[in-house]
Amino acid sequence: MERKQLHIMAIGAHVGDMELTAGGVLAQHSVMGDKITIVNMTPGEKGNPPHLTVEQYAEQKIREAREFAEMLGGKSIVLDYKDGELPDTDEPRFKVADLIREHKPDILITHWKNSMHKDHAATSRIVMDAQFYAGIAGFERKNPRHFAAGPYFAENWEDSHEFKPYTFIDISKGYHLWMEALKKIWFVTNSTSFKYYEYYDALSKVRGCEARKERAQAFAVDPLAIKQIKESF
Repeated sequence: MERKQLHIMAIGAHVGDMELTAGGVLAQHSVMGDKITIVNMTPGEKGNPPHLTVEQYAEQKIREAREFAEMLGGKSIVLDYKDGELPDTDEPRFKVADLIREHKPDILITHWKNSMHKDHAATSRIVMDAQFYAGIAGFERKNPRHFAAGPYFAENWEDSHEFKPYTFIDISKGYHLWMEALKKIWFVTNSTSFKYYEYYDALSKVRGCEARKERAQAFAVDPLAIKQIKESF
């Protein structure tokens, strides 16, 4: 039987968040012939290096997001919210819900709920509610309702409080594509404050060992969703 093509939508606070934390999985699905969409709520422009203004870095990061997605044969969407100023209101929730209805992903990935960065935590809440708004016909929007499964919460060193790995995805086939695509994002290989490239590379090896695979990425799920319903044991 021919395998059904899946559509994975990863929604991050800043360009680089999902590319690092879920990029291996996105690359894995890319090489399997699946559809990839990466949505960033902001460019993440306020971490600009000295040689660029905030505005120039925003333009660069939008370009980097597009180049990363294109290497995976996917689509990049960067919304026009400002780094550090993402509103935790219904306005971005309905904007993301509209994207879910328009693009019809099968699976959603986003940030874990606890984070040292306010935009990460807000994005997690936004996506959870957007999933609900997108799936309920009573919320009348331009496009009809669409339900996407998840969200799966990606493993981010900034979102580690109470993060419990639950789902491990083998990324062995997509690993090298992911590593090459990450080089499109300037801070991943040039940051002087944190070794992003080395950290997420090493983490994929650790999670791979735990999953008995060469490389893997791990995800948390909503604790309320962890249940089994059976007729008997």
